[in-house]
Amino acid sequence: MSGKEPLDQELARALALALEAERLFGIEELPRGPLVAAPAEPAIEPEAEPARPEPAATPSASVAREGAAPVALAELADRIAACRDCRLAETRCRTVPGQGAAPARLMFVGEAPGADEDQSGLAFVGRAGQLLGKMIQAMGLEREQVFIANILKCRPPENRRPQPDEVGACFHHLLDQIDLVNPELICALGATAAGNLLERQDGIGRLRGRVFDFQGRKLVATYHPSYLLREPAKKREAWEDLKLVMRLLGLEAPPAPDRRA
Repeated sequence: MSGKEPLDQELARALALALEAERLFGIEELPRGPLVAAPAEPAIEPEAEPARPEPAATPSASVAREGAAPVALAELADRIAACRDCRLAETRCRTVPGQGAAPARLMFVGEAPGADEDQSGLAFVGRAGQLLGKMIQAMGLEREQVFIANILKCRPPENRRPQPDEVGACFHHLLDQIDLVNPELICALGATAAGNLLERQDGIGRLRGRVFDFQGRKLVATYHPSYLLREPAKKREAWEDLKLVMRLLGLEAPPAPDRRA
């Protein structure tokens, strides 16, 4: 075997991943230049301790929780709408609490609402939201099966980054949502979401590809859809992150559509 063959195999694998991501949630252009293959198995850090079995809930208790969560989330949305704990209450059009299934096995958490979200009151409805929808479908799910929220519930002016005092005033709303949605896994979209959830200053490139613990739940970080719109070549890496999420949840991706049809 020549020394060139392993490199050729890595390049072939990287190209296959790029083409797979293109078919599943769209890449405007493929990466230019040499492709570097991602590791076969993403590093897991820190190692999760074995989960302690919880007492089995009776059917009536389980049904009660599922029925109570949407009601409690609606009440929380009302409290968020009345919130004036930070300066963003003066500039917002509408609060954006988030939406989706409750309970849900998977919860996506982004940074903050944008202009489209500020007008509609719904999370991830603009171009980035459309891409997130494709990413969710590529995982074999529908948006209605997951819960989607942001660190902030109000749009920062000009879409600037959230300020620490704004996050401090709003973060308890997100924690309440996580408790009500009760996800098995949280997918943090972008460095701001991941950094605030994990209390780390690392860039998203250092955080993605790992499995973290967040209050007893698994957390995986990946690129924010708005970043993927600016850097479509990174969608190949984002697809690797989504496949890690699927493995952790025991999901299988649907077959890619046949574009010849």
